[in-house]
Amino acid sequence: MKEIVIFAGTTEGRTLSEHLAKAEIAHTICVATRYGEIVLKPHPLAVVRQGRMNQEEIQTFLENNPPLALVDATHPFAKEITASIKSALDALKKSGMDIPYLRLNREGITERWQEDADFKTFETNEACAKALEETTGNILLTTGSKELSAYCISENIKKRLYVRVLPSPESLALCARQGIYGKQVIAMQGPFSRELNEAIIRQFHISCLVTKETGKTGGCQEKLEAAKRTGTQLFVLACPQEKGSYSFEGACRELEQLCGKKILSAGNLMETPQGIPSPAKEQSHPMAITLAGIGMGNENCLTKEAEKAIKEADILLGAKRLLEHVDSKAEKHDYYQPAQIIPFLQQLQRGQNPLQSEPPSCSICPPAGSMAIPALESHGLDRKKIAVLFSGDSGCYSGCQSLYAALEQAITEKRLQASVRILPGISSVSYLSACIGESYQDAAILSIHGKKLHNLAGRIKTSPKTFLLTSGVQDVNWLGRMLLKAGLAECEVTAGYRLSYEGQRIQKLTPLECCELREEGLYTCFIKNPSAAKKKLTHGIADEAFIRDKVPMTKEEVREVSICKLHLQEEAVVYDIGSGTGSIATELAALSNEIQVYAVEHKKEAIALIEKNRAKFGLDNITIIENTAPKGLSELPPATHAFIGGSSGNLKEILAALRRINPKMRIVINAISMETICEIKEVLSMDDITQKEALQLQVNRVKEAGNYHLVRSENPVWICAFNFCG
Repeated sequence: MKEIVIFAGTTEGRTLSEHLAKAEIAHTICVATRYGEIVLKPHPLAVVRQGRMNQEEIQTFLENNPPLALVDATHPFAKEITASIKSALDALKKSGMDIPYLRLNREGITERWQEDADFKTFETNEACAKALEETTGNILLTTGSKELSAYCISENIKKRLYVRVLPSPESLALCARQGIYGKQVIAMQGPFSRELNEAIIRQFHISCLVTKETGKTGGCQEKLEAAKRTGTQLFVLACPQEKGSYSFEGACRELEQLCGKKILSAGNLMETPQGIPSPAKEQSHPMAITLAGIGMGNENCLTKEAEKAIKEADILLGAKRLLEHVDSKAEKHDYYQPAQIIPFLQQLQRGQNPLQSEPPSCSICPPAGSMAIPALESHGLDRKKIAVLFSGDSGCYSGCQSLYAALEQAITEKRLQASVRILPGISSVSYLSACIGESYQDAAILSIHGKKLHNLAGRIKTSPKTFLLTSGVQDVNWLGRMLLKAGLAECEVTAGYRLSYEGQRIQKLTPLECCELREEGLYTCFIKNPSAAKKKLTHGIADEAFIRDKVPMTKEEVREVSICKLHLQEEAVVYDIGSGTGSIATELAALSNEIQVYAVEHKKEAIALIEKNRAKFGLDNITIIENTAPKGLSELPPATHAFIGGSSGNLKEILAALRRINPKMRIVINAISMETICEIKEVLSMDDITQKEALQLQVNRVKEAGNYHLVRSENPVWICAFNFCG
């Protein structure tokens, strides 16, 4: 029996191939690109021919492989390939080979949107591009990479373009050819939900969306709905109408007559949301999940968008105090941690009652039985809209980000079928700033709400304005004590109590008055420091600034070179081994509040000095470890860097322990004794280190002696630096 030939490249072509395979009908699928081949489902009865063909090549291909029928399921806007197919068939017909031709047609949808959607239609890309010249704002182009050149002629349009294309080398190469790179390229494969389209529009501040009238399966309706919800202008390229074309079902019926086999049987079909028959598959429960910042909890501070999301939700999740203050008939559940929410959504999606089944396995979930999930009132396909509520603004010290990352991971791993969007809210910072007439774009915004924050005093010292989120009155008391201890008594604290609620109070306090505050509740504070010092851009603390006594100390110039050789980064974790007075640890911790330093020292008098210097410089990101290295190192958080100023003869053991902790750690060693210098020579000859450096530093200081200036030499120091290479 002769085969069917499908010229594919669309959803309809792929779906038709799946139907024919299920009906055990052999067929060949012709696709233009490698990407078109990748997205096809492999099947023994489906042969894929990849590569573009002109009229002559199509004619030769059909002559050598005469098909039972040819189905043209190419894109409705792909006029050239359709013209080439028809010309090849006409030429074959003249030579006596008459091949039935079935052109699949897509149903247009723009007619029924004429009254309630803002869009303009165009016959050509050139006409559309000309009209875009009269617009302002960013443009989302979803017409594909082949038509991109029409929109890149004008620099006015080109600089405003965000282009959504297939993630194929061909598409990306065409973008590059037109000078469209980086953030202007959104390389994704559809289908795209309304929620995803809406998220992209909001993310890139799109004012105008350009699309082809690709019908239901081309995702046109989802774009129209997203544009309507966001108030985005639509520019639509009208779908070419072809006479004598077939609907998907009509084409299948024609093929059934030719093949004598049933293709559209009830047993292998179910209706998809796009209206195209597709093979029956396991029923799933897709969900639309909204992560909504709802401000401080007062419903008067809700944005209209968040209010609508809450009103339309089937299920509301969030902290109990937030759920109690929203007016909604939805089911409410006191969940706000990813470890609670992900298993709940998985079971809900499967139509299971979470109370009657064990939580599904999940890499981020607690052990079974560690949380209780109450029964839902009912489950069904209509229960798809989930809203998770977060206090304040979703982008400002919110648990929203960790949940969003967990949801994205679950969706990527196909443990969840859902779309996710985030809605912002009014934060207590923006609310307080409005109440007191202070801007916050030039202020530090920090939080000690349920978390430890290193070096808050140091941060306030270098910031004229600081907004601080707290957990309650105890945090305000602690803030007052900390300001007094750090010598910041002249700071003025404005405390916002029960913001947006009845009983709201905004009062100005001195640090001492902060210590005496007793009324429990949520506070957001604004700290004004009239004597804020500018933050130093370079490290370097004079030797005389340290409390030293008789404990040896790495000298200033050696410290600065050694620290440079560490190649530190933000959020580094550093071991200062053989810390002595803690001069290296102090300088490291002062570089950034986000660096965590562990000062490892075993001498009692040295431990006392490290504690004094830590207190003097107000650096609580130094942790003192009283031990002899390498003992106790394995119990610390893994380090990214280590400085070895003293090894007590255990250098080899220390290096072996550091390699076990982090096989890619950066190491800097100081040596003044011949014994350590000899060990360094052995270290540098090891094969499994990289980026190695060794230098000797000799510092000569000039000292005044009466009318003379004398040169005094410091002890020469060897500095060795390298990386373990894993």
